[in-house]
Amino acid sequence: MRRLAGPAATAAAVVVAAAATGCGIGGDEASGGARAVNWYVFNEPGGAYEQAIRDCNQQADGRYRINYVRLPTDANQQRELIVRRLAAEDDTVDLVGMDVIWTAEFAEAGWILPWEGERREAAEEGRLEGPLATVTYEGEVWAAPFTSNTQLLWYRRDRVDDPPEDFTWDEMIDDAVQQGRDIEVQGRQYEGLTVWVNALIESAGGQIVNDEGDVVVDDTARTAAEIIRKLARSPAAPPGLATNAEDDARLGFESGRSNYQLNYTFIYPSAAEVGEDFQANIGWARYPRSVPGEPSRPPLGGINIGVGAYSEKPDLAFDAAECLTSEANQLIAAEKGGLAPSSAAVYDEPALREAFPFADLLRESIEAGGPRPVTPAYADISLAIQKTYHPPDDVDPATVVQELTDRIDRAVEGGIF
Repeated sequence: MRRLAGPAATAAAVVVAAAATGCGIGGDEASGGARAVNWYVFNEPGGAYEQAIRDCNQQADGRYRINYVRLPTDANQQRELIVRRLAAEDDTVDLVGMDVIWTAEFAEAGWILPWEGERREAAEEGRLEGPLATVTYEGEVWAAPFTSNTQLLWYRRDRVDDPPEDFTWDEMIDDAVQQGRDIEVQGRQYEGLTVWVNALIESAGGQIVNDEGDVVVDDTARTAAEIIRKLARSPAAPPGLATNAEDDARLGFESGRSNYQLNYTFIYPSAAEVGEDFQANIGWARYPRSVPGEPSRPPLGGINIGVGAYSEKPDLAFDAAECLTSEANQLIAAEKGGLAPSSAAVYDEPALREAFPFADLLRESIEAGGPRPVTPAYADISLAIQKTYHPPDDVDPATVVQELTDRIDRAVEGGIF
């Protein structure tokens, strides 16, 4: 086993061309002033974040005013921009909308503040276990869970005779081959491939990094390789599997060539645009098992809200974060943005169940979700995983355990893959 080193120091040197832009809700770009609380987060197109900010500002009654500083939609650009500011000890960063995979890196670097005492209780209260795991590092809570996300197995009711409950990947591949249809999944060399590999390993009972921060690659990595190669070399592999991302999978499913799709919930409202009959014929099931008898651990994503370590008004920032992540604002994010809640109670709201008829399965999947490796070296480990398992039809189960271990070792030592 290998214990991972601390945060990647090179992050501070990142130079990016894009720039964060501000929102008129609090002013242009980051705002100053004793009451201004700047929230750096991706540009959510549905208006959910804007409404949450308006509601929280009204409830604050002048104590604080949240300013929406929009980051790019690209996750890598988001991280680069916020890392550059935090590494420079930028005191305008009061709140950070954090991808779930940033927690350990930002905490280890000292860029965000821990949630302690009553603040921690507020961050944990009523939350599902999956989202809670994404804000916890070395026994401390470093953010408040806001929205969550997971992948479901979507299928064509009009083509699949029996609902694919408790399907294994092998069973799904064999069924798709027999039907002469594809399985849509993300095989491009990017974060989506890491998501796939990690879910397969977790669903086989393994981990890439354990709770103590040690690299523990084992035979479950071989199981993942066997599944990926079997699909990639079968007639059920979609055209361009090695370059497919989430939207490619959606389009392939909507084209009619596929019976099955592994993807996030955004595909459901999109299906209505194809036609009401098409959407009505979409079914959903839990993420497939990697091995018989072992429950699947679906992918886990989402956005958490952390308080910047260099903020000059941390108390106001914590108050604002608690408001933004309230159950009421989680419901708004679900209705307007299609973003899954992190709190269990929101799944019982009639408005949520109308928008997400698969709400019970979504809650179950998030609760059982398998987090990606919680480590300050996550970015390097993700690249090592992608390099090892791409292209999907070329991954070798016989050598993958040693290859992945070696690549992770080299990555965390010197960034060479």
